[in-house]
This record gives sequence, C-alpha cells and structure tokens, in this order.
Amino acid sequence: MPATATPIHLTRPDAPDLARRGDRPVGVATAEAALASGRRLTVEIWYPAAAGTAEGTIYETWLRDGVTPLRLEGCACRGAPPQPGLDAPLIVISHGFPGNRYLLSHLGEHLAAQGFVVVAADHAGSTYEGRQDFAETLLYRPVDQRDLIDWVADAPLPLLAGADTDRVGVIGYSMGGYGTLVLGGAGLSEAAVRHERAPADGSLARHRAGSDSHEALVDPRVAAILPIGPWGRMAGFWDAEGLAGLRVPMLLMAGTADEVSGGEAMRRIFEEATGAPRHMLSFAHAGHNAAAPYPAPPESWAHSELLGWAPYLHHADPVWDTLRMNNITQHFATAFFGLHLRGDAGMRAYLGADFAGFPPETARGLSFETRAPTGPSHERTPR
Repeated sequence: MPATATPIHLTRPDAPDLARRGDRPVGVATAEAALASGRRLTVEIWYPAAAGTAEGTIYETWLRDGVTPLRLEGCACRGAPPQPGLDAPLIVISHGFPGNRYLLSHLGEHLAAQGFVVVAADHAGSTYEGRQDFAETLLYRPVDQRDLIDWVADAPLPLLAGADTDRVGVIGYSMGGYGTLVLGGAGLSEAAVRHERAPADGSLARHRAGSDSHEALVDPRVAAILPIGPWGRMAGFWDAEGLAGLRVPMLLMAGTADEVSGGEAMRRIFEEATGAPRHMLSFAHAGHNAAAPYPAPPESWAHSELLGWAPYLHHADPVWDTLRMNNITQHFATAFFGLHLRGDAGMRAYLGADFAGFPPETARGLSFETRAPTGPSHERTPR
C-alpha cells in the first residue's frame, strides 16, 4: 500500500453551507451482506457515532485498473459506537460500472454526519477487480439496491439498529443511477430487453415497464432518489412511457457534456419523468465524472499499461474542480434528503434556482430546475 493517503473529506472555503460537516462524529464499519437473491456483497456502513468519538480512518482500496493499491483518508472512526437512541433514515449509495463502495465515500461520510445511516456495497460483477459481463449489472443493479434495504432491516448488527428502513433514499452514479430509476418506478422499454448488451436469455424483461415483475420490484420504502449521471436513456433503455412511471421525488445531477450517459439524454429523463416531483442540477460543460467520484489520487496520474490511459480520467473533469463538485453534491443531497426523508421543511429553501446557501458568485456554471408532476404522483408525507 502507498505510504500516503488521499483525503476524501475536505471542504473548500467557498463551499455552500450544507457541505459543512458540523460537529456530529461519524462511525464506519464493513460487513458482508447475504442478499435474498443469493448474491453476497461487501458493504461499507457509515453512521452517526457517539459523542466523543475520535476522528479519522484509512480506507484501503484500488485504482480503476483493479490492481494498483490505494489509500483514502476519511473523517469517520472505524468501529465507533453508534449514537445512543439513534433513529436515522437510511440512504443506499450505488456505484457505477466499474466502481466500488468507496467511489462516493465522501458523500457517505458527509450524510452520516448529517444524521443518516448510509450503506454502500461492492456490487458483484461491477467492481474494479471483479468486473463481469455488463448484462449482469443491467439485471441485478436495482435488485441489489432493494435487497440491501431488506438486509439492513434484518441485519443483527447493533450499529444498524437505529436505521429507519421505512423511509429510504437511494443515490446512484451512472449504472447505479440506472438502478435508482428502475427501483423508483421507471420500467424499461422493450428495446432494452432486446438490446445487444442485455442478458441473452431475455431475463431483463423482469424490469420491463408494466410487467408484474417490475411492479413487484418497486419498493414503497424508497421515498426519494438521487441519480448522478444515470446511464440508459441514450441507449433506448427507457421511453417516455416508462419514465412517466417514476413515482418518487428525484434530484438528477448531470454534466451537460457527459459523453457516456449523454447530456441531452439525461435531460429527457428529467423532462419525461412526468409522474414525479423532480429537480435537475446541471454542471455546465462537465463530463461523466460530474459530482460523484472523489478527487483523483496522485497515484492515478500515471499512465496505466493495463488500461491504456491514466486512471486520473476516471475521477477528474477537464473543466470542474472535483472537490468543488463533491461539496456541491453534499450540499444538495443534504437538503433533498432532509426534506424528503425527515420532513424538514426548512430544507426546501435550498432546492431552488437562487442557490441559497452559496457564497456570492460561487454558483457560476450551475443551473437548477424544478418540475411538478403532471401525472399521478406517489410522493409520501414524512412521518
């Protein structure tokens, strides 16, 4: 392992208000989750910790090539006792293809410091060191996300006893974003089932819009979703009818120059999800790395013979500073889930085009849009 560690918990002086972590300490633990599907996933858990918990941990992981070791420095304390009497909404974080449970660790730590319990899994078949055929991710990603909620609800772990699995938020990056949309009610098109990258046996029909199997997947415990750079619309995996089936509030984050998921395709997701209250935060000229990954570690700058390019390109954006985007993501995620999981009406003020909470002149390059549902909405009232 390298001697130094890349920090993932920093806050810029010009960060918006809700990106500031506050005084609540954070604990972290690793567990193995046996899911109802038969899949086994390694899971990272961040949670509000007891007062007086010491700060700081090291996460040992891999670069994008899956072979180069990497150390990340966070603010959580491994194995810390949870906050007594904890009753915290659950948030599930789901990485891209490929990725791992640490790719959005900055967001996991931050949301735990805001009083949420957060779980992020290594999705089998989608990790840097264990990547399998893309079809596996298409089929299992929304299933993993739902089954992780069940696992948290049933896990005999004391640190999860305070997780409220009746009000859940789901964050997904890229293929994780694809999963959040399917789980939130946006069933797939017939073209998706027949797509050349879909399972050859037709099993992706399980998630087809209007099917009994997709309806059975949609989880009423999910109260809000936050897809970042969600993949699929550009490849025809949804049509307008399928996206109209989304039934929970959505905050979609996207780079307008995203070459993987397509900036215009993600705008179509936003416009066509007519059954849900929704927001779209756009980073002008940013690519697919907008908002989600932690900053590029120094080790990533070197050319990788295995990849044929520097892993730096898996994290960085040619226009935007990554830490700045991380802080902006933390700010809006705190407001969005504070409103929809906790019912904190004061958070609504931060979800607007006036960029409340931003220091003067620091919202340049951002746009924030809101649409009300024009079809049936299933938005739930927080307890």
